[in-house]
Amino acid sequence: MSEDKTSQIDEQPKPKAKKLSRSQLRSAARSFALQAVYQWQMNKVPVNHIEAQFVVDHNLETCDKIYFSELLTGVTNKAETLDTLFEELLDRPLSELDPIELATLRIGAFELSERLDVPYRVSINESVELAKSFGASESHKYINGILDKLAQRVRIEEITAQRNK
Repeated sequence: MSEDKTSQIDEQPKPKAKKLSRSQLRSAARSFALQAVYQWQMNKVPVNHIEAQFVVDHNLETCDKIYFSELLTGVTNKAETLDTLFEELLDRPLSELDPIELATLRIGAFELSERLDVPYRVSINESVELAKSFGASESHKYINGILDKLAQRVRIEEITAQRNK
């Protein structure tokens, strides 16, 4: 009798994995990108090695792998340019930023300046969420302030259009 119960349990359909939305996949890509950019900042390992390591060590099926790659290569290739976009908005020298804050600001600045397909509010909010997850307790407020000021410079047309709706 117990054999019948066991076979009945084994035959029950397994719940299907819930398909993630595009925004969930992109959020996960940003999270992985933050970790990879942080690693690049700390170790100065070639980006292609870091990306390959992430493919092996992490389940990238839960993220937008193409967006992860675009963020990682875009941020690391343009790090100096991105830094100049927000450096004068900081209240301290760039060298004194926490590495997580720096990686988060670079990702946010990259999205604001290079990924016009991503609404500025989404870029800022996603960076704030990264800071809440990975940064110091109040760093999300700092990130929000810097990226909001940067958006006023690089996305003024989008902001103005939004306000006039």
